[in-house]
Amino acid sequence: RVHRDNTVTIVIDRSEMGQGVVTSLAMLVADELDVDLDRVRTVFAPAAPAYVNAMIKTQGTGGSTSNRGAWQPLRRAGAGAREMLLRAAAQVWGVDPEECHTKHGTVVHPPSNRTLVYGALIDQVAGQCAPKKIATKSPDTWRYIGKSVARLEIPGMVRGETIYGLDILPPGRLVAMVARCPVFGGKLVDYDAAAARAVTGVLDVFAIDSGVAVVAEDFWSAQRGRDALAVTWDEGANATLDSAGIRRRFKQALTRAGKIVRKAGSVKHALKRAAHILEVTYETPYLAHAPLEPMNCTAQVRSDRCDVWIGTQAQGDTQQTGMQLTGLPAEAVHVHSTYLGGGFGRRWEQDFVAEAVNVAQHGDRPVQVAWTRQDDMQHDYYRPANLTQLTGALDADKKPLVWRQRIVGPELALEGIDIPYAIANLVEEYIHDDPGIPTGPWRSVGTSQNAFVVEGFIDELAHAAGRDPLAFRCELLAHSPRHVAVLRRAAAMAHWDSPLPARHGRGIAVYRAFGSWTAQVAEVALTTDGAIRVKRVTCAIDCGTVINPDTVAAQLEGGILFGLSAALYGEITIERGRVQQRSFEDYPIVTLANTPEIKIAILANGEPLGGVGEPGVPPIAPAVANAVFAATGKRLRRLPLRLTDGND
Repeated sequence: RVHRDNTVTIVIDRSEMGQGVVTSLAMLVADELDVDLDRVRTVFAPAAPAYVNAMIKTQGTGGSTSNRGAWQPLRRAGAGAREMLLRAAAQVWGVDPEECHTKHGTVVHPPSNRTLVYGALIDQVAGQCAPKKIATKSPDTWRYIGKSVARLEIPGMVRGETIYGLDILPPGRLVAMVARCPVFGGKLVDYDAAAARAVTGVLDVFAIDSGVAVVAEDFWSAQRGRDALAVTWDEGANATLDSAGIRRRFKQALTRAGKIVRKAGSVKHALKRAAHILEVTYETPYLAHAPLEPMNCTAQVRSDRCDVWIGTQAQGDTQQTGMQLTGLPAEAVHVHSTYLGGGFGRRWEQDFVAEAVNVAQHGDRPVQVAWTRQDDMQHDYYRPANLTQLTGALDADKKPLVWRQRIVGPELALEGIDIPYAIANLVEEYIHDDPGIPTGPWRSVGTSQNAFVVEGFIDELAHAAGRDPLAFRCELLAHSPRHVAVLRRAAAMAHWDSPLPARHGRGIAVYRAFGSWTAQVAEVALTTDGAIRVKRVTCAIDCGTVINPDTVAAQLEGGILFGLSAALYGEITIERGRVQQRSFEDYPIVTLANTPEIKIAILANGEPLGGVGEPGVPPIAPAVANAVFAATGKRLRRLPLRLTDGND
């Protein structure tokens, strides 16, 4: 939208949760429309078919598709508008459009030295049809794309002006909290609301689909009211579920045949002529998303309209949830998007949306359903656990001969597996087994855990062959120069061959995910009490064409720290069907005090855009585990990485 004051508004049809799309998408339009970036304003899109993300076939933000999905449509939109403005100015002047050009939000006619700002041409452009043929700019004319640009959204965050879901305050807003069964799959039997209703500020107590809602004038009254509830639950079949039992179940599942999803050569025959065979298992735990802003949603439901204020990754699904629960048509369900205080896949789910709409249906005032950190930790859709059995073999010349990988776990734990190495005899087998813990996409989804397995095991084969892990990988990746390029760059930045002190080690890993190739080298030091301290991480990424290099670097840094938190600390454990973790005290994350030095290299090229929000996560856990082996000779095959729990 071009305005009369010569500012431009861009409708952002992606969610902003720290990944910088508000700026990068604005850069695309600014470059093609030929306007100054500081004249650009952004607003979030409503829920509507026009804003469907073509890469994932729904209106939502995930899979590192924000920039990739918008690259062509937004550039064409900017270029088309620029052409219309140029032709409108030429018409005003009665000159050939070929004699005109655009610059900084202005159409220029050099022969007559005349200029018109875009805002002065709105009435002329309004009657035009969009051009059928649109030519976007060539890279050598880009003003912003490919250059580091200060983020448009950061000043508002620094000043405390940014609106997140928890900041929503429509007139008359109430606050609700929900008591949910602590056991997965449990159901409400009965409740006594007398003590809750006696709490000052509590207005109502009633059952909804997910439990018992306490509605109050403010958060603290709602929380005290919920605490005062007496609730009886039918805990159901999962009341005896625990982490040890899930591990036993996965091990038992390995005795079953699974689904062969990839096969090359003959593993059976190759094993008969193998000179060295290695058989191991790797294990990854359930993980919470733990965004710093807990789940929340505000809704108001009237007879002819439903409004939902929310920080969500799925505007389309949010609208559908409102429609299903209220019976209203799409045009009556309005989704008002806010900034997200972290998403990581959790804000794709609809449970907290459904609760807000359910509660709002009991009155006519807007109600915010707020979650505490404990609610968020114990009622998540977790990254699934999995167990992987691996068999590898070397021939008499110590060349890789066999790779057999059998993965057990829920569906999302069986994806994101990329074995790029040239090994003639290979089998990849999935054994689906779901113990009943709710699972959902977690930043980088299955690649986050399966990269740990693939890159850990290739490291084991390298050491079994007596080879340098970097050289071993590069030899097996001769067919994939993009893998090799990021490996060599990350290794060079880390001074791979330089000596280290005692109890220090370097480990390397590489993974292809979300259209990008990422390699990392981690340098670790082992403390006297056996703790793992990651000192440095070097990271090289090939993500094709780059929009904002500073944002790419920031996303990789964030992905490394997110993945490092999981590698060193992350574990959700189950006892009597309940999640045991409650807060960052028993589910810690990497803090500033233990953040390693991080160096990033971006191998920019003219290839199609790759994702950057998630590819920084997969390589860090195996890089650290491989570094621990280099420092100690102890192979860690279970996450989180601990030297003292016998997980080798």
